[in-house]
Amino acid sequence: MPTPTVHSRPFGTAPGRSEVDLWTLDSGTGIRAEILTYGGILHRLMVPDTAGNAASVVRSLASLDDYTGKNPYFGALIGRYANRIAHGRFTLDGAVHRIPANDRGHALHGGPGGFHTRVWKAAAHRTDHTAALRLTLHSADGDMGFPGALDVTVTYTLDTEGTLALDYRATTDRPTVVNLTNHAYFDLADGGDILGHTLQVDADEYLPIDEAGIPRGPAVPVRHTPFDLTVPRTLGDRIGLPDEQLRSAGGFDHCWVLREAEAERAEVPRLAARLAAPGEVRVMEVWTTEPGIQVYTANQLDGSLVDPVGRRHERYGAVCLESQHLPDSPNRPGHPSTLLRPGEVAASRTELRFPHLGRARGADEV
Repeated sequence: MPTPTVHSRPFGTAPGRSEVDLWTLDSGTGIRAEILTYGGILHRLMVPDTAGNAASVVRSLASLDDYTGKNPYFGALIGRYANRIAHGRFTLDGAVHRIPANDRGHALHGGPGGFHTRVWKAAAHRTDHTAALRLTLHSADGDMGFPGALDVTVTYTLDTEGTLALDYRATTDRPTVVNLTNHAYFDLADGGDILGHTLQVDADEYLPIDEAGIPRGPAVPVRHTPFDLTVPRTLGDRIGLPDEQLRSAGGFDHCWVLREAEAERAEVPRLAARLAAPGEVRVMEVWTTEPGIQVYTANQLDGSLVDPVGRRHERYGAVCLESQHLPDSPNRPGHPSTLLRPGEVAASRTELRFPHLGRARGADEV
């Protein structure tokens, strides 16, 4: 049985003269993940198709300078607060806290100096069945306006079955809010766009948004709308439908409210989404303990960014599936709470599974 491996190499120097490493987790069975200490970025995720041809299922940038420059969060770990906080403002225990507005008057993904801009500390370990990278970050009290010193750990674990898991943990010394995710751009066909991909989301409701991406109100049913992904739907067909929400956002950029897990299984990941390339040559499932998933069809990519082999990242070239708490929750008492107090641990787990690999192995055995 192949043994997983983990190793690193230098990737460059970030602003402030911090050295950045690229860590490689190799399952030994065909799956390989490459992770940068800058932003905790998932740089590549190599996955074979049903014919055994390997390609990265996440879009990447060409160099560290591209990652440290202006880009839409390619592959990065997001915090302290993923998604949007309306007007960059929330009240906690009677005190008003303000986060720098960086998206149409609102705070997006933790503000301009969020966790996607930090160099994380890394420690690796492996077993006979897993290769793992533990990333840690200390965020000082007042960082980007958030109260409390926050200590965050995100562990990437790749096993011999080909599952890549992300385990998030955070603690604080003062009451604060926290919402962590990963912002990978997925393309399972290694092609020009994801319009031919099918997507299924285990959700009966989604959050309509205003022109700035802020929820208009409570979640509404997906039934009889383009947001009904309760069965597999072709993305190009869905986002091409006449709908004001799609027109305003340019496609999907919305949070689906996942069906609630049974109370006794709340800490066990459940299936949230299933993405498939045309012909199902690659299939990816997202399993998570989070209550929501943001689906973003890369509506704002414009070809100005390129990957390591010079291919341009165009509109609809990928889809993001960001497991998370709901947007603007600190201002929405009806949303699942993102409040974290001293003595508590904010913990979640998201897994990326590739069920087509089992079919491919079965064919090989025949």
